[in-house]
Amino acid sequence: MKNNVLVVHGGGPTAVMNASLYGVLKEAEKHSEIGAVYGAIGGVEGILKERLLDLLEFDEEKKRLLLHTPGSAIGSSRYPVTEEDYRKTPSILKKYNIRYILPNGGNGTMDTCGKIYQACMDAGYTDIKVVGIPKTIDNDIAITDHTPGFGSAARYIAATVREIAEDVKSLPIHVCVVEALGRNAGWLTAASALARKKEGDAPHLIYTPEHPFDEEEFLEDVKELYDRLGGVVVVASEGLKKKDGTPIVDPIFKTDRAVYYGDVSSHLANLAVKKLGIKARSEKPGLAGRASVAWQSPVDQAEAQLAGEKALEAALNGHTGVMIGFEREETEDGSYRIRTIEIPIEQVMLLEKTLPDSYINQRGNDISREFVQWCRPLIGPDFAEFLDFKEYLKEKD
Repeated sequence: MKNNVLVVHGGGPTAVMNASLYGVLKEAEKHSEIGAVYGAIGGVEGILKERLLDLLEFDEEKKRLLLHTPGSAIGSSRYPVTEEDYRKTPSILKKYNIRYILPNGGNGTMDTCGKIYQACMDAGYTDIKVVGIPKTIDNDIAITDHTPGFGSAARYIAATVREIAEDVKSLPIHVCVVEALGRNAGWLTAASALARKKEGDAPHLIYTPEHPFDEEEFLEDVKELYDRLGGVVVVASEGLKKKDGTPIVDPIFKTDRAVYYGDVSSHLANLAVKKLGIKARSEKPGLAGRASVAWQSPVDQAEAQLAGEKALEAALNGHTGVMIGFEREETEDGSYRIRTIEIPIEQVMLLEKTLPDSYINQRGNDISREFVQWCRPLIGPDFAEFLDFKEYLKEKD
């Protein structure tokens, strides 16, 4: 009897989550000992309800659509897995002769991955290999240099802010506050700095959750820029906190790890209106940023596929209780190159990686050159050039 593989998606999708699934399928096709690659339809609940679909039955033309399909083609979930659920899981895996289970998700899903691994060990099913595939736009999984999903979301936020900046510069009469996802980590917010082509370009202010937000300093910074430029672009994280650690806007809803943040961008825009008398508006891309295939990074897509391939390869080699991660390699010419590594699963379960202090300026309103150099290779090709005739007039003056 041939052995089978199971892929399960967890948490919020990305623009390249399905590319990792494609990577698993391509690797599986190299091994005649694999009978089926099941997708758990609807996340962990798909395992418990035995809603499993063999994805190898689909032809290559259909499977290749995964590379440019946003979201999760097999469905994801934030189902709160119970101890009883974990105890049931190994017997379900045995029922379908699943020898290799590959959970794909963020640090919450890696917690689930670790607990499934432990449940299999406790049940005596040591022949079941459990390997995690990283995924999150937040880039907050520990140890790994970065995560699949982040590069595309970073490309989206940089491109979007760059386009907004052209609009604001064309009619320089207001402040525009753009809100970025990321929860407690400011990686995605910081990536908006890649919108800049030269010094002075927007975003003019960047606020991440790692640095306490000071309202008075924010208003000072906005007023100075507005008086000088007329139009100001601000990028702020949804997870901004005061000096006492509380959110600057009360969360709308909270359950366990899931926090539905208040409207930070609207709050900051209202501050500019009410306290400075400046016209302001807010933009909150939200899901558009994590679902955009139009701004998918080809680097991110390739690395997501690689993570899927390497996860199955590791499992087939008998490795278990690990997550695939990325490590940068030093090159003579300084070019970007990574290798995959295997990280013990207990080192990434529910652990958050935040921006280091070296990536944030002292005032907490901008990002360092060091971050830009780290992030730039992940987002792919250069953006198209824009034309601004007003710059030529400045040169004459």
